[in-house]
Amino acid sequence: MSDATTVDASERPATGQPVKPLRILALANQKGGVGKTTTAINLGTALAAIGEEVLVVDLDPQGNASTGLGIEKARRRISTYDLMAGEASLAQTVIPTAVPRLSIAPSTMDLLGLEMEMATSQDRAHRLRNALRSMAKSESLKRISYVLIDCPPSLNLLTINALAAADAVLVPLQCEFFALEGLSQLLRTVEQVRGALNPRLTIQGIVLTMFDPRNNLSAQVVADVRGFMGDKVYETMIPRNVRVSEAPSHGKPALLYDLKCAGSQAYLRLASEVIQREGRVPAAA
Repeated sequence: MSDATTVDASERPATGQPVKPLRILALANQKGGVGKTTTAINLGTALAAIGEEVLVVDLDPQGNASTGLGIEKARRRISTYDLMAGEASLAQTVIPTAVPRLSIAPSTMDLLGLEMEMATSQDRAHRLRNALRSMAKSESLKRISYVLIDCPPSLNLLTINALAAADAVLVPLQCEFFALEGLSQLLRTVEQVRGALNPRLTIQGIVLTMFDPRNNLSAQVVADVRGFMGDKVYETMIPRNVRVSEAPSHGKPALLYDLKCAGSQAYLRLASEVIQREGRVPAAA
């Protein structure tokens, strides 16, 4: 069986309207505090706002993506731990959010122990891939066109599962001094996963976050990253923005908290750029 996770429209149940091919993007960076979860929440909201059906899979034991989308802990009776442990299906795990067309598979702290539990399993790197393959047969999930996997801030087995399941990696990168050092390590991991687990894995793009035009270091980091990665870096940069930082404490994505703020507008532009890039991805063979 192929390692590819792209599900062509012809493989998905027929309905009255055409079904878009499913694309699975892992948002990954082993460094914490780079805006990874913020990007997962707000990119998912922006994609939903422009008509895509989106699922966020929260693979971070801290559960910040779940909290940021307003999912109280009492509603996380079934979580990505149960999904990865094989105790629940994806359809049982997914719950709707307050954002139309955006749902989430929430996380709990139980994920912290999962790596040890899976350590001796032969399918330990493919638990998530196998779970996502059920989407084509699920009445409640078949309309989803984008899955965004919010990875933990480390290159552990949960992140490896995300990379093994994904079609491409989206890398949030903070405009700070050690950005390129962390990026190099992540790129090496992507190459290893491509060689051993998922030969079709690509870099979808790198999004520069927390950009401050008043800071000379930010401008230098932008120049260095663009020089190193070329057109893999999105044109859209996410500015350092107070309203974006405030939004999670209200259980809302920034686009619901303050649509007109600079951060929300940047995420809408990023969503459009992601869609444009995905339009250049060839259909699965």
